Amino acid sequence: MMVRPLEITGLAKTFPTPSGPFTAVRDFNLKIQPGEFVCLLGHSGCGKSTVLSILAGLQQATQGGYCIDGKEVDYPGTDRGVVFQSPSLLPWLTAEENVALAFKQAHPNESNKKVKRYMELAGVADVADQLPGELSLGTQQRVSIARALSLDPRYLLLDEPFGMLDSLTRIELQEVLIALWTKERTTALMVTHDVDEALFLADRIALMTNGPEARLGAVLDVPFARPRLRHDVIEHSAYYRLREEVITFLEDES
Repeated sequence: MMVRPLEITGLAKTFPTPSGPFTAVRDFNLKIQPGEFVCLLGHSGCGKSTVLSILAGLQQATQGGYCIDGKEVDYPGTDRGVVFQSPSLLPWLTAEENVALAFKQAHPNESNKKVKRYMELAGVADVADQLPGELSLGTQQRVSIARALSLDPRYLLLDEPFGMLDSLTRIELQEVLIALWTKERTTALMVTHDVDEALFLADRIALMTNGPEARLGAVLDVPFARPRLRHDVIEHSAYYRLREEVITFLEDES
């Protein structure tokens, strides 16, 4: 069977407010190819997380929507693994139990032995028996990534997963994420407001206009070869031109 792209068409979201309806996103259109890594970038409050939440099935679109394999979907599913800005781990379960809980949702008849593989890939096998409260925020987020990947999802949705981390930990987890994605090649959409992060991770950068009624303003191809090393990306002849394009777009939106 031919694998079809994830298609977002005419997506809009309006929220009721005391002063009347507020349209956060209007007529958002984007097609994400199988195995592609796309970063959705824009100013804070422009509706990036709203789009991601609708794709995750956590909110309903007011108009339009998205199709998986040509079929419109508006509900959560184990075909989509989600990583939030906050790790959102269950505090009474160990790291391994958090990952295993998600794994069993997608693979109820399979052995938990596979859980260890995802924890090893994310670099958290050595903290398997520890509770989230005993772990650093960066390690908790590694566990969250392992949990999302344990679903064997077709789509990985990441909502500013490194936004709460310090700069060094953020860079470290970018490396972890790109290594995991390179192994799994899961179709990924990641919300970020960090230009350098998007340039390092993405195949394409989708730029959103400011809200209200935010929409897709531009899409930039990122030409850096994979697998990627950070110093190779920074030294690439197109790096600063692309960086300037993104920053100019954002400044114009300001």
